[in-house]
Formats: sequence, structure tokens, C-alpha cells
Amino acid sequence: VQLQASGGGLVQPGGSLRLSCAASGVNFRIATMYWYRQAPGKQRELVTTTTTSETTSHIDSVKGRFTISRDNARNTVRLQMNSLRPEDTTIYYCSTQWWGYDYWGQGTQVTVSS
Repeated sequence: VQLQASGGGLVQPGGSLRLSCAASGVNFRIATMYWYRQAPGKQRELVTTTTTSETTSHIDSVKGRFTISRDNARNTVRLQMNSLRPEDTTIYYCSTQWWGYDYWGQGTQVTVSS
């Protein structure tokens, strides 16, 4: 299983970024996909989830600003991040579970700064 994340970068407060994560080695249509983030010295935090029925969930701090979506035809999960805040600055990871194992992408840095 491989997860390849992309789309991070530097953006001003209030700006937007879209992260993508391409998955291979899984039956993507039945895989629950996750976006996590982890700031230095802090625990990894589950940000948002999309299930096989495309049910989504988000932590309170990103509700109304972040949207997770999945493209089953392209085995890709995306995270649209709007109204970004400096406190959103950290590394973002996509993740899935397959046959009892956790898999992680390499992480993509998001920096929100003026």
C-alpha cells in the first residue's frame, strides 16, 4: 500500500489550499480514508474522515472550513482547506487501514503565515 500526498505550501491567513492523496495497493472504493495533522512536539490529530459511503466527519476546529472528498475513479482523497489560520500550520498526513494495518503518506507541510 502506498499513499502519496501533495498540495501543501505557504498561504496567507484566510487563504486556501487543496491537499491530495493518491492511493495504490488498496481497494480504494472500500477503504476509509483519513487526514491527520501533527505539529512538532504534539500528538498526531485526526482532522477528518471519509468512509466508503462517503460519510464524512471533521474535528470542530475545521468544521465549515475544511472539506474532505474522495474520487474513487482516481483512487484519490482530497482535503480542501479554506479560511486557513496560522494555527492550521503543521504537517498533514493521509492515512488508511487495510487488512488490520495502518498506512501513512509521507506528509505535506502546510504553513499559514503573512
